[in-house]
Amino acid sequence: MSGKKSPIKKLALFLSILPFVGGVNAQTLSVGQAAPQFQLQAHDGSQISLAAREHQGWTVLYFYPKADTPGCTAQACAFRDAIDIIRKQNAEVYGISTDKVSDLLKFHQKYHLSFSLLADPDAKVTEAYGVKMPVLKIAKRWTFIIDPDMVIRQIDDDVDPALDAQKVAERLQALQASK
Repeated sequence: MSGKKSPIKKLALFLSILPFVGGVNAQTLSVGQAAPQFQLQAHDGSQISLAAREHQGWTVLYFYPKADTPGCTAQACAFRDAIDIIRKQNAEVYGISTDKVSDLLKFHQKYHLSFSLLADPDAKVTEAYGVKMPVLKIAKRWTFIIDPDMVIRQIDDDVDPALDAQKVAERLQALQASK
């Protein structure tokens, strides 16, 4: 056998060093700041503008790395299953990834999702929220809760995909009670 590494081994090596590669976020966001505005194409081809959500209720943006992968599927299905509870709290959920619209449509249909998935193929919104992975053009798994005035009220950078929706529902209740 030759001394060449297989593509799988090269990828494994790259992914193993990725956490140690320093990355500079385009912007570091914090609670109390205005949410960066954007307009993205949804899985169904419609255009979604964050500005249109102003004074329309709370907004949950969850960034995820790749549609139809195990963690991302668990997270999307958890939001699907909790969507009625979240909407009863006057909030809407949007999942954002750097996937193509066609991939998001397949993912949305396959798992019967009941909220919009937004495509950020050039990673501009992902960068604006400071969640772009270094080197790769994919998002880290982070969740933002934005109030009706477009102010960030919660940032979760340690997301458990299976529990994110439940945590969001609980946090929305607490945030609204304190307002």
